[in-house]
Amino acid sequence: MAARPTQQPPTTGRADDGGGGRWGRAIVARPRLLLLVVLALTACAAVLGGGVADRLSSGGSQIPGAESTYATRVLEQRWPASQPNLLLMVSARGATGGVDNPQVVSEARDLARRLGAEQAVGGVVSYWDGKEPALRARDGGEALITARIGGDEDAVDAVLERVRPSYEGRRGPVDVRLGGPAAVRNASQEVIAEDLVRAEMIALPVTLVLLVFVFGSAVAALLPLLVGIMAILGTNAVLRVLTEFTDVSVYAQNLTTALGLGLAIDYALFIVRRYREELAAGADPRAAVATTLRTAGRTVLFSALTVAVSLASMFVFEQYFLRSFAYAGIAVVLIAAAASLIALPALLVVLGRRVDALDVRRLLPRRGTSKPKHEPGAGWAALARLVMRRAPLFAVGTAVVLVALGLPFKDVRFGTADDRQLPSSTPAHLVQQQIREEFPGSPGGVLAVLAQGPRVGQASLADFSRSVSQLPDVVRVSGPAGLYASGEWVRAATPAEAAQTGTDGSAYVTVLPKGEATSASSLELVTDIRSIPVPFKASVTGAAAVLSDTQHGTAERLPWALGVIAVTTLLLVFLLTGSLLLPLQAVVVNALSLTAMFGAVVWVFQEGHLSGLLGFTPTGDIETALPVLMFCVAFGLSMDYGVFLVSRIQEEYERGGDHRAAVEFGIRRTGGLITAAAVILGFVMVAIGTSRVTNIKMLGLGVGLAVLMDAMVVRGLLVPAVLRLTGRATWWAPGPLRRLHRRIGLSETGAGTAPGIDISTADKANQQSTPDAEAPVEAQGTNESLIGSHRAERT
Repeated sequence: MAARPTQQPPTTGRADDGGGGRWGRAIVARPRLLLLVVLALTACAAVLGGGVADRLSSGGSQIPGAESTYATRVLEQRWPASQPNLLLMVSARGATGGVDNPQVVSEARDLARRLGAEQAVGGVVSYWDGKEPALRARDGGEALITARIGGDEDAVDAVLERVRPSYEGRRGPVDVRLGGPAAVRNASQEVIAEDLVRAEMIALPVTLVLLVFVFGSAVAALLPLLVGIMAILGTNAVLRVLTEFTDVSVYAQNLTTALGLGLAIDYALFIVRRYREELAAGADPRAAVATTLRTAGRTVLFSALTVAVSLASMFVFEQYFLRSFAYAGIAVVLIAAAASLIALPALLVVLGRRVDALDVRRLLPRRGTSKPKHEPGAGWAALARLVMRRAPLFAVGTAVVLVALGLPFKDVRFGTADDRQLPSSTPAHLVQQQIREEFPGSPGGVLAVLAQGPRVGQASLADFSRSVSQLPDVVRVSGPAGLYASGEWVRAATPAEAAQTGTDGSAYVTVLPKGEATSASSLELVTDIRSIPVPFKASVTGAAAVLSDTQHGTAERLPWALGVIAVTTLLLVFLLTGSLLLPLQAVVVNALSLTAMFGAVVWVFQEGHLSGLLGFTPTGDIETALPVLMFCVAFGLSMDYGVFLVSRIQEEYERGGDHRAAVEFGIRRTGGLITAAAVILGFVMVAIGTSRVTNIKMLGLGVGLAVLMDAMVVRGLLVPAVLRLTGRATWWAPGPLRRLHRRIGLSETGAGTAPGIDISTADKANQQSTPDAEAPVEAQGTNESLIGSHRAERT
């Protein structure tokens, strides 16, 4: 039997003494074999997820069970012309008579005929068929051919790519450009894919430089980057598998890149920092890894769970646009955590003390050494002392400023994404913009009303059409009963309109509104149409109806999503700390940290401030689902930093029971780490925010702002002020909850004062150890010189 070592490192027990648990023992026992397995899995993920971008979709904003979704599906199947998704804008600029020139008419009719003969293309309607005024520009220079490409989004994209070369460009006396929802969606996918590659090319090298600056060592700096790459590749593989069973939004890939790099950097920074601390205190590499997993590893695990829970709340919503972010977010969080807790510790064991190799700081010129060296984290400690001395001022002042930054959000107006999300030079955007500016009414905002039931007939449709035409902001109503405007019958139905009646008594009418497709007046018009009493089942669809249903569906599910986040966050923070008050503080403080993000979203992207600098077209509204997504992502990331800070404060509090000293200790030991992680994650989000698609830009820049505000303002000012005001009551919990936590809770340390410490006991201890309440906290047992004894006590 091997002799027991005569001396152990002062910071921890042996690697096999259970200090790191079974997990730590398994990693330090076979690190190279473990790394080979991880390498093989990563290679398989890279191959499997390589073509995921081609299988993602750009839709998913509709509520599956909504009235508008039902009507759209029926109309697409029975009357494709009612739901065109492809527009051909035929320009006859320079021709005498414009679009009514005989040569232009001949060429345009030939285009419409050929388009109707294309496979999977139906419902072709052109201005030259019935001289419909809504399909002709006011000055007669352009007119439209509309059509419906059938099939799912992938099939639509394939057909569009096939027919585009045969129609786009100069065709005899006319110029043809493609627009409509299909062209806009196709352009969006192309731009997003290009922008994602550019964002990755920007983020990866600059992130590496920042990590080198943080760690000093080039070897240590590469470790978080490797974890991030594993997380991105693994998540792409997961998304690729999911596309076999469900729709996944193309926007989810941007979240994968941002969170993959950001969270991997957060977790790896925390693990590597703690590992280097243990090495510096005298531990051997294997023991340092075991202790790191027992302490920082558990914090990373809790942090990953809180972020995953925030993102899982999006499963509450029915739109696959939001669900896709839950798929991608949960996968990337769990894979980043797994890589940080499995692959990274194995790498650290193999590297040992070589983790500090290639110290680039040695290449920098050294200045004079006359100035005394500052203790690491001294600046953060000084800030913590200042804040705690003026806790009421900092708590109230910071909260007021954060609330003020969020005030613009009270004027938010929700809308839906359209072509204006694209760069202004994109052909699909140019076509749609020209339609908005030069065509009468709102051709892109036409509403369709599906009528079904045994009482559908000419008389009932005529009464309904007359009532709708009398509503404000309606240009005209057309259908099987003829054309109506301002409550008056204008003319009998054309053959095309008469064909809007089915053999089973169903029919549909179209309503041309005056305003923009998703303006407030159009939304009100949808409500008014739905409130008209009719003897049949009427289902309204169109851009405004889809937006109205989306808003109502999202609003109904939002309280459930917020409830999931709140309850699970409270539970997880309680399991980590055993405190009754800390979970409540975490939820409130994290919510406050997001106010600046929501205020900026409205002030910048809705109102259009800085639009020239940032390069986007303001629309006067915000995509309905986007604030929900941003809240879930940003709240999870804020909890990420909150768990890092609270766990370190708790560790010191358990050791000595001195609340103020523990707060200062936690701020000192994590302030620089959290700030560095936030700056790097913020840069990654800004790189994503360079996208030319407005929603991606909003997501990247908004979440980046929230992350920086949380790390630099909330964690540095608000949290220590609030903790000082709550005092040792922060750690209190009723007896039953304390006993519950002792049975099921997890904490980083196994000794010292329990999280639910009795305040009176702590008071007595502190009266003996800290007679001067206002003495500097260094005198209260938190100097770096005490760290060794601190760790010795814990082991």
